[in-house]
Amino acid sequence: MIFNRPDTTTKVMEQIRKAQPSQLLIVADGPRLNVPDDEEKCKTSRDIAAQIDWDCRVLTSLSDANVGLKRRIQSGLDWVFSEVEEAIILEDDCLPDPTFFRFCDEMIERYRHDDRVMSIAGSNFQSGTGNRDYSYYFSRYPHIWGWATWRRAWRLYDADLSAWPELRETLWLDTLADRNAARYWNYLFQKTYEGMNTWDYQLVFSAWKHQCLNIVPSVNLVSNLGFRSDATHSTNGVGSEYADMPVQSIGFPLVHPHDVIREKAADDFTEQTMFSGNLTRLLQGLHTRARRHR
Repeated sequence: MIFNRPDTTTKVMEQIRKAQPSQLLIVADGPRLNVPDDEEKCKTSRDIAAQIDWDCRVLTSLSDANVGLKRRIQSGLDWVFSEVEEAIILEDDCLPDPTFFRFCDEMIERYRHDDRVMSIAGSNFQSGTGNRDYSYYFSRYPHIWGWATWRRAWRLYDADLSAWPELRETLWLDTLADRNAARYWNYLFQKTYEGMNTWDYQLVFSAWKHQCLNIVPSVNLVSNLGFRSDATHSTNGVGSEYADMPVQSIGFPLVHPHDVIREKAADDFTEQTMFSGNLTRLLQGLHTRARRHR
């Protein structure tokens, strides 16, 4: 998935070139009319992605006009899964460790027909505190900085959160997390339903609605290079502690968990450090600083 960042596109393509997939699907959004250098940057990024020097079938979905993050990801992946049954997905700022590709390949094959599993992540946000007895764990949270999934799972994706109004009136979220987390996700799902320009909260919603789990590696396999001023959401600010996280190769053969069961302790850590707990600490910090300046 590419747009207007030739520098990061070059780095990601270098890793793809090392993996030498036999099939590559390139999705690109078009330049924005009100950004003068977008057209040149988009063209350069597309030229970089087209430099395939190994035996590879290349398919492209290149938008002439700018569709925007939400709709281009959705329409791009709709197109991808109209062409193939399964895919490893990288945006132009997600730099994978070489073992990321083999990890995804093995997980795709192992859980291909297991409807309990929705996605395979490349990121691990456990800060080294997770269970290392196995090569991966199962989570309620889909992470999308380098990930993989199947057509069967993408069919569950609800881009417009059409089921939210009905679920909002139930105690659905109260069964997922503590009260603070329920309020947090209620707010995010409502803003997404109202049209927030994002696509990843819909993936969380779809996974939770269908009670699916997501595979997370025991080590971090992808570094996000996109926390900078030209990002749509990941600018240098909230969440930037996850910018440029170091990657670590995963060992093979993989050690598989005995059961497909969510690792609650890991998910609680994720909720507290990435989502509702992180927001609570941020608001408390802002409140403290405001009091100091009175």
